[in-house]
Amino acid sequence: MNVSMLMLRRPGGSRTAGHFIGGSLIALALAGCQSGLPGPEAGIDPAIASPANIASLSAVVSQSPNDASSYNVRGTAYGRAGRYEDALADFNRAIQLNPNFYQAYSNRALVERRMKQDQKALADYNTAIQLNPNYSDAYVGRANLYRSQGQVDLALADLTRAIQLEPNDPKGYYNRALIYQSQNRHDDAIQDLTAATTYAPNTVDPYLSRGLSYLAMGDYKAALDDFNIAVRKDKQSYLGWTYQGLALEKLGEPGKAHDAFARAQIINPGYVPARDGMRRTAPNGA
Repeated sequence: MNVSMLMLRRPGGSRTAGHFIGGSLIALALAGCQSGLPGPEAGIDPAIASPANIASLSAVVSQSPNDASSYNVRGTAYGRAGRYEDALADFNRAIQLNPNFYQAYSNRALVERRMKQDQKALADYNTAIQLNPNYSDAYVGRANLYRSQGQVDLALADLTRAIQLEPNDPKGYYNRALIYQSQNRHDDAIQDLTAATTYAPNTVDPYLSRGLSYLAMGDYKAALDDFNIAVRKDKQSYLGWTYQGLALEKLGEPGKAHDAFARAQIINPGYVPARDGMRRTAPNGA
């Protein structure tokens, strides 16, 4: 079992966000769309990080103290619990027991990234790839590191390689799309996000991101379709409701837009774009 901390319709024209009022709002949303699919960048997971689960994994380690895989699994749980020092200790032990354990190097790299130790993380990703040049998760993780450092060309090359290795894995497509969006290459982003929705149909983030690209291109109806899917799949997605409100606002439906912004505000009262959207679309005299 590979245990890791991981995690098309096209509009007729390629218009830019500058061709409609409120483009800055959509640009802000695009800038904030930098994470999502469970994969190399997955955050804290309450189920995996629960004390009961970690206690169970510790029992396995006690029973097999020389099993590198047991330390790797528990290290993953520690990482998802935010217990980074404990995670590092487990990954170090796994690598000590099995110096060719490429998954442990990749997992340790993610913890090092979260601890702002980017050079160590890069070295570990490089080692993981050297040990197994076909390990796609390490390419995705290294690409996200490169992207955070502004090395976009290197990030794109790694993500393209990850997709070649695992063409049915949505993570490579999704993360590459985020780079395309940052470059205003929305046609390319839409293609990748469509692939991500194909391989992860129940994950909300690719729909949100693709909808934002449609918004940026001025295809508000296609954007609304994606945001509708997103909120059907996750009714607690305040981003989904906010983006739905933006699309409805652009389609000239301020009443429905106001309702969507209001839903977002209920879920996350502190989310400023939802509050501002409510203000813009409030009925006269409200």
